[in-house]
Amino acid sequence: MMTGDTRQHPSALVLFSGGQDSTMCLAWALTRYPHVETLGFDYGQRHRIELRCRETLLRKFPEEFPKWRKRLGPDHTINIPALGKISESALTRDVEIEMQENGLPNTFVPGRNLLFFTYAAALGYRRGLHALVGGMCETDYSGYPDCRDETLKMLGKAIAMGTETDFIIETPLMHLTKARTWDLTERLGGMPLVDLIVEDTHSCYLGERGTRHDWGYGCGTCPACDLRAKGFKAWRAKMANSATV
Repeated sequence: MMTGDTRQHPSALVLFSGGQDSTMCLAWALTRYPHVETLGFDYGQRHRIELRCRETLLRKFPEEFPKWRKRLGPDHTINIPALGKISESALTRDVEIEMQENGLPNTFVPGRNLLFFTYAAALGYRRGLHALVGGMCETDYSGYPDCRDETLKMLGKAIAMGTETDFIIETPLMHLTKARTWDLTERLGGMPLVDLIVEDTHSCYLGERGTRHDWGYGCGTCPACDLRAKGFKAWRAKMANSATV
């Protein structure tokens, strides 16, 4: 986890997709920063239902969590269709999800997180938002190289040098398992936040929201659903064990 001094970085910009991890990061940022804005991207993703989910979440956050209402600032969206056109990924094309010869799943969108943070820095530079927050994780994840701690630390240094601005990239979930992410969710916002993430966030790579599981909506078989389901099950088991002690 990379963390900054809120006295030096009083405002944050959260990369907010409408998924579980980015919603968790929004809650984390709202507990830490006096002013938080959000940024979403439309890059032609196959699971573009997440764009509608983020609108619902941004409406419900101030309604259901009044303590954060005054901290939540404007939302921004950036359209980068070129990324989807050149990536030829299972996240941007209707193809079967599978492993590639290079050992990465074909859901990997090359350069996605690198571009996201670069665009975020450009927006943050103009609006004075120098803490950039993302939900990347290298514990329970699909092996994407642009989610790794070392990658994002180097990117943060490059952004700071390239803008001559004291930017910092924050990744509060970097070393957490999905079970610990659910645990952090409950600690920050109680069961109301857990319920909000279950009902209104979207993680499924296929964009499936027809089937409701105990952990939320999704196909139940893609890598994103699998990670989310296993993490939720492990967290629930831990909660049950704690209650019997």
